Amino acid sequence: MVAAMNVPTPIFGDEEMTERTHIQVREEEANLYASREDFDTICNEDLKELYQLSLLLTRDPAKAERCLVGGLEGCAKGNPVFLQWARSWAKRSIVQNAIRELNPRPSQSNSPLSGGIFPGIDQLSRGPGGHFEMDAVLRLEDFERFVFIMSVLEHYSEHDCALLLDCSAREIWEARTRALKELATSPHMEPSEHKLFVQEKK
Repeated sequence: MVAAMNVPTPIFGDEEMTERTHIQVREEEANLYASREDFDTICNEDLKELYQLSLLLTRDPAKAERCLVGGLEGCAKGNPVFLQWARSWAKRSIVQNAIRELNPRPSQSNSPLSGGIFPGIDQLSRGPGGHFEMDAVLRLEDFERFVFIMSVLEHYSEHDCALLLDCSAREIWEARTRALKELATSPHMEPSEHKLFVQEKK
């Protein structure tokens, strides 16, 4: 007769171990996503930058505040967003709210633009010293202003801009060209304390 081996009795049963593992996995997954507290932190740390974005898009303090608050609340209540994307997602939500608020549509131009009319456009994507004057940007037409802010200041691709603004990539390119041409010749491009700095793409 074989003597019974002394096998240690597990502290937790299989069912309890499975439950504890699931809880641990859920906790680890939760740490990957931005929480309401994370968006509150972003709001507190980046409030000035986020409000400036909203104000540039809407040109109206009341609308800017609505788009800012609605965008951040939408982030907190919407689908989970990875924590590392939370800041860019907050900006995107503000942009989407501003688009719904103003519904900017492409301008009808009598003279289609071509690369030959306005050469060197990429060199004009930044004003002197890497900035554009806020007053000059605010004087752009709605669609041109949205395209300029999204594509130049926020570095959205033409494809992404076209999806968000519900138009063609060519309309985005033409609006960006008009905006840059107008900014380059604007009398409001003189030195002022209201400068919009454009970060280089990394």
